[in-house]
Amino acid sequence: MGVPIVLTIAGSDSCAGAGIQADLKTFAALGVYGASVLTALTAQNTTGVSATHEVPAEFIAAQMDAVFSDLDIAAVKIGMLGSAAAVAAVEAGLRRQRARNVVLDTVMAASSGAKLLADDAVNKLRGLMAQARLVTPNLPEAAVLTGGMQARDEEEMSAQGRKLLALGAGAVLIKGGHGNGSESVDILVEGASRTRFTAPRIATRNTHGTGCTLASAIAAGLAKNLPLVDAVRQAKAYVTGALEAAERLEIGAGPGPLHHFHKWW
Repeated sequence: MGVPIVLTIAGSDSCAGAGIQADLKTFAALGVYGASVLTALTAQNTTGVSATHEVPAEFIAAQMDAVFSDLDIAAVKIGMLGSAAAVAAVEAGLRRQRARNVVLDTVMAASSGAKLLADDAVNKLRGLMAQARLVTPNLPEAAVLTGGMQARDEEEMSAQGRKLLALGAGAVLIKGGHGNGSESVDILVEGASRTRFTAPRIATRNTHGTGCTLASAIAAGLAKNLPLVDAVRQAKAYVTGALEAAERLEIGAGPGPLHHFHKWW
């Protein structure tokens, strides 16, 4: 049996802090093989996104079919999709290929605030949740997806998670990185159960690609056949370590990337 293979379906970040570049670094760091399907190109650096270029839906489908026809994909991480057409192409491709262990990171904006998902794609993104074993919205994304206000406490986070479960997701991880307090708290809602994950809130501006990295680390764990709770726990520990070491990189003038290889160099 070979090394587990994880596919990232996401946009490209030209400064390599987020998107498919962060995903592939995460896969490599966690001992799985990474393949990729590009949905969009971005011209960006640590200070912001200056331009985006969408990949045609038919080419997204062609990439997916090429990869799935040859590789045994153990898990799929989905990030930036950009347009309604891209969401539809990915949803159809997942169904066609009977993809398993799908982790959907509902990317709507870059860390800099730049918009990465068209307004008319939000409803289609809700529909894509039915293909996901896990959906990982942050607090602002969960509010948009549920049509409510941003959650102010853990009870409201859990309530929004249950609303998203009703859309068909296997489980929902509401990420608390945009919250306040000395701890960063994530809430996993799965069926009737709720699991709380905590880590110290790291005092660093270098948080570019945090969401991409967490979702990819979870997908890596699922590809290794870890139970979902264990995959989330290990992923959160990995991201916390990468945040703690991020100051060592000194990349760019704005919020820099995590240190994906902090255990090695």
